[in-house]
This record gives sequence, C-alpha cells and structure tokens, in this order.
Amino acid sequence: MPQRTGYDAVVIGSGPNGLAAAIVMARAGRSVLVLEAEDTIGGGTRSAQLTLPGYVHDVCSAVHPMALASPFFRSLPLQEHGLEWIHPPLPLAHPRDDGTAVVLEHSLDSTCSSLEADGPSYRNLVGPIVQNWSAIESAILGPLGIPRNPIAMSRFGMHAIQPAARLARNKFRTAETRALFAGLAAHSIVPLEKWGTAAIGLVLAAVGHVYGWPIPKGGSQRIGDALASYLRSLGGRIQSGVRVGSIRELPSARTIFCDLTPRGLLNIAAPVLPANYQKALRRYKYGPAVFKIDWALSDPIPWRAKECSRAGTIHIGSTLEEIERSERAAWNGTEENKPFVLVTQPSLFDSTRAPKGRHTAWAYCHVPNNNDFDMTSRIESQIESFAPGFGEAILARSVRTPAALQQHNANLVGGDISGGANNLTQLFLRPTRHAYATPRAGLYLCSSSTPPGGGVHGMCGYHAAMRALAAES
Repeated sequence: MPQRTGYDAVVIGSGPNGLAAAIVMARAGRSVLVLEAEDTIGGGTRSAQLTLPGYVHDVCSAVHPMALASPFFRSLPLQEHGLEWIHPPLPLAHPRDDGTAVVLEHSLDSTCSSLEADGPSYRNLVGPIVQNWSAIESAILGPLGIPRNPIAMSRFGMHAIQPAARLARNKFRTAETRALFAGLAAHSIVPLEKWGTAAIGLVLAAVGHVYGWPIPKGGSQRIGDALASYLRSLGGRIQSGVRVGSIRELPSARTIFCDLTPRGLLNIAAPVLPANYQKALRRYKYGPAVFKIDWALSDPIPWRAKECSRAGTIHIGSTLEEIERSERAAWNGTEENKPFVLVTQPSLFDSTRAPKGRHTAWAYCHVPNNNDFDMTSRIESQIESFAPGFGEAILARSVRTPAALQQHNANLVGGDISGGANNLTQLFLRPTRHAYATPRAGLYLCSSSTPPGGGVHGMCGYHAAMRALAAES
C-alpha cells in the first residue's frame, strides 16, 4: 500500500470511469489516489502485443463512438496528453451476401441517399436525434432525471423503448436496412425482441453522424494513458499492481470510489454494507459474454464489398433474422452456428498498429456468460464468407474466452463487457435505484454497472464524483 496515510478520495480501479472520477475530484482541489490491481492501467482501454512482436492489439474496446460523444471527455485537454483520434472514411459497413454492403456514413444525408427506398424513413427516425443531440445527450448519458429538452427526449424515448426487431420491421422496407439497424442494436447484447433494445441502436447511429466512430492512434491504451497523464498534472497519484482485498486496507479517505461491478464491491465491502443492500447487489443480473479473437495478418482482410475496406468497423450478420437468432442464443445459453460478428481493422487507418505492410484485426461474437465453447472456427467462417481468402492471411491469432477476459479484468464478470445485462430495468436502474451511492457514507460505485452503462465515456465516474462533491456541501 502507498506510504501516505490519508487522501480526500481513493479510487479503486483505473478504467475510464475510475480515472474520470479521480479527475473530477482532483479538479475540485481534492487529493486523489487511484489504485489498480493489474500492472497496466486503463481497464477496458488496454493495448498489448497479443500475437507477434510489433503488432499492437486492443485487449478489450477498440472503436470509441461514445468517447467523443462524452461531454466530460470533450471538456478535458486529452490531446495535450497524447490522445489523437483517427476517423476511418466510413464508421461502419455491413456486408451483404451479394457482395455489396450497406453503410453508415458520417454524413446523415449521404447515409439516407445510400439507403435509397429506406432513406426517408431513416431520416425521420435518426435525423431528429442528430439534430437535437446537444439537448438530449445529458439525459442519454446520465441517470434518470428531468431532461433539458423534454419534447426531444420524449420523441427519442418513444422509439428507444421499443424492441429493436419490431422497430426495424415497422420502419424499414428493405432487408439490408433492417440488418444494418439490427447490427447497431445488437451492441446491447440483448435479444432484439426485448423492450428497450432499440435505444442503443439509435444512439450509435446518431453518434456516428454527430461525432463518427473513431479509433485512437496507437491503440486504446492511449485513452487510459492520456486520462492518467492529465490526472497526474492535477496532482493525482496512481499506483498499479495493488489488489484491494478490503476497503479496510485503504489509506484513510473521506470518499472512496469503486470502479467495480456489484460483485467486486461485495468482495471488498460486504462487512460494512447492510444485508438488504447486499441482497440487492446479489440480484444484479450479468449479461451474455463475448468470445474475442485478435489476428496478426499478412494482408488486409480481402472483403468482397469494396465499402468494407473503407470502414473501421464491420458488422457481419446477413439478415435481421440471423442477428436475432444469434443474440437470442447467447441470452438463452447456447452457441449459434452463424454468430453475429463485430470486426475492427485499425491497421488500415493507423500504421502504428503493425509492421510495414502487415495488418491487425479484432473480432468478437456474443456467447453465454462464462461459456467455454471455442467459437474460433465459427467466427472465422463468418468472416470468410464475406472475405474469401481471409484464412490465408492469418499469421497468428490470440483467442480470449469469457474466462480469460475475466481473468484479465475482474469487472468482466463471466465475460460480460457491459458491466451487467442491458435489460429494460438495468438500462435505467443499475445496480439499484440508488445508482452511484451506497448505504455506507462516502462509498460510491462508479463503474459501468451504474448509469449510463457500458462504453468508453467516463460518464459513470463523472456522475459519481459530482454526486460525492454535492454530498460534501
């Protein structure tokens, strides 16, 4: 443990939310210590050479639409601390069986034009969110409350509350647009017939038009490193390789922030929490997991659809119905033969990721929580069907099962990358109706298990710290 005996605030965990909470407190003039269990800071924004020397892979998150959408991150001078964003020509491409692809372009007008018959419906659905984003972002990226623009938020909510599959079928006429929206909504990692699944699809589409889907130059580690550098410039301290077994081990502090899931909070703080709150935390539901592969490649992925070679992110799922089956299977505890696959190919746009002339790629599919089935061949088969010859370009691969993901980051419970299931209740009340606060005075949760949930945006930490500062006054 650190030699100093007391701080105004101690933060457990150096993910984006933990660092965000620390920065808010440091900017308010508080002395802050961040403790990280692993040797490397960053939580879900770590990068490493997972395959061959010289190939930089993102260990967890890779593409960051919510980072630029975060009003808190936008308020920080992260560029001065080494963070540089790269915008691929296309945020997203979704290949089709006929060798073409449907795309999400940064321009709303261009996207509507490319969707042809569905362009007017897409504009009617997504356009108002794009137009009113600045008025509704605080409500979308925060806890339940009174929105700044109730009319715009109610219009968003009217569509967002719906099952994604129903909304896609009702709003779009063509199979390709329905598949595009299904892929966006599948980031919820919830069956698309469930209420509320349209919300994440609408937000990701709108953010793509407002801010894009960027990647950080040099890897996602640069996000955590920039946040840490800024925190240190404010006088904050960070110590890695310190695994906290109990909050009683910590230096004295008026405020403790836990960038932990409910399970992690129980592990270190159960003795100081009342039984009814412990029971509520144990009821918290974790969602399906991901099975992830990183590849070192001799050549770019040979997509049949030329649009895919211009996109940072690729969604693979031929139809809405295929994506529905895949997400339902993971939720119900089975493995799908043709899983919905998310692919990123950062080296096409960032030459620092691989040796000259070589490339990297990253992909995952959704599987049951804590599942141990090897999905490698099924993921690679899905990619091969839209990029014949992909297998011949593989030089090396790194496979991460749900268990391996949790071993790397204890917050990824059973391989759940969202901090908990995104069912309708937990979209708004996570992990309990108290959100960040706990019954123990001065003890707060600030992880993705609190509003607004998963994603690299730091807003969970920001809101927790603002709540703590308000409680001090």
